Amino acid sequence: MSFLNGESYLQPSPKVYVQDFDSGAMDGMSSGVASANGSIASDNDVKKDFGALRVSVKHPPYQASTDDDDERAAIAAGNSSPGGNKLEDMAKAYRTVISHVGEDANRQGLLKTPERAAKAMLFFTKGYEENLDDILNEAVFDEDHDEMVIVRDIEMFSLCEHHLVPFMGKVHIGYLPTKKVLGLSKLARVVEMFSRRLQVQERLTKQIAVAISQAIQPAGVAVVIEASHMCMVMRGVQKINATTSTSCMLGVFRDDPKTREEFLTLIKK
Repeated sequence: MSFLNGESYLQPSPKVYVQDFDSGAMDGMSSGVASANGSIASDNDVKKDFGALRVSVKHPPYQASTDDDDERAAIAAGNSSPGGNKLEDMAKAYRTVISHVGEDANRQGLLKTPERAAKAMLFFTKGYEENLDDILNEAVFDEDHDEMVIVRDIEMFSLCEHHLVPFMGKVHIGYLPTKKVLGLSKLARVVEMFSRRLQVQERLTKQIAVAISQAIQPAGVAVVIEASHMCMVMRGVQKINATTSTSCMLGVFRDDPKTREEFLTLIKK
């Protein structure tokens, strides 16, 4: 039995897999482990013969109880739990932070700061509430066009997941259509959806490229992000002029150097 926000759910027993390095065979069962010859072995047997076996544990998805329906409904309504309000909980947390840095949370200028900060954080992370189908809104059009499409200099703001401080910059997107094109504003909306989350730039770059590839199945997608990270500017090494560039090339942009070079040349003009 495990608990999720105070509610119980049933967690199935994990499966333990043991693989013989020589045979490559892998067996699984709810408890115990299989020896290299397929028979049930004790823990001591596994420890004794561990040099010849590969052991891994896989936890299957939990079986939700009926209480999970109430939990999901509460979250969808803006509550962190059936009995609590998400905004209020976050504001209390910010009030605690203000107090711990040495400020008076009851000072006039700070009285409403916890609520403001909570609302701001919800806006900064609103991408968690969005999905690709909704933001595209069927803006995929049949078009007899197979030349490169590029939208560059898309402004991007996100939060570094390591320090919860901003990083910001520009996104350049290119793709080679195969009889389908995407509404141009939707490229910017894809950037917005993934950037309004706790992120690292490397993952953000790939998520944008993969989403566009899934949406219209083009011959290739290229994404380049250039950004400045406040975690390097405001703290740590404090290098105010440092910028980070990341790229993700899919399909023909990865396979064909000339296509990739054309894209990289065009986004610099």
